[in-house]
Amino acid sequence: MTDIARLRDFVAGTARLVASPTTESELLAALEPRLRELVACDDWLPNAYAVTAGDRYRQYLLYADPLERFSVVSFVWGPGQGTPVHDHRVWGLVGVLRGEELSVSYARQPDGRLHAGLPERLRAGQTAAVSPQIGDIHAISNGLADRSSISIHVYGGNIGRIRRAVYDPDTGAAKDFISGYSNDSVPNLWPDRTNA
Repeated sequence: MTDIARLRDFVAGTARLVASPTTESELLAALEPRLRELVACDDWLPNAYAVTAGDRYRQYLLYADPLERFSVVSFVWGPGQGTPVHDHRVWGLVGVLRGEELSVSYARQPDGRLHAGLPERLRAGQTAAVSPQIGDIHAISNGLADRSSISIHVYGGNIGRIRRAVYDPDTGAAKDFISGYSNDSVPNLWPDRTNA
């Protein structure tokens, strides 16, 4: 049984925050505790958006703001699955709902190559931020070898439609991509409403 009201409340609160004039750092500071509260409870994500598949992680759209000011996405990682080195080009927050994630941040060197930082392990209930202003290039993988992990991401745009880049970690060479989504429909945030 899922309690989609938690997601609905999170989306409504995020819409109010992004509608208020504020700096990116103020927005991330206000949004981070809300995401932490959302991922602290594991009773709201519909099963259809928590399914692993094949040899590649899944990126399920849960909500996209009609003005594309933000989106909410679940990432489902099977054992051994992860992303290439990539960027976002918008602000983002990541919260781990189930399992663990490993994140490796990359910094661009003067010669254009990328330097990998130390891996950071995020456990269930923990959050992290990304943005072009604070560090936007990283690679993510499942932190568990024996089961899937799920993280909830909030981005400052419709992330599945944004032209971004994947990077060769040795040379720093960039290749454009648009990620899209693994699903064709989004969850109904108002299932308790009746038709008039």
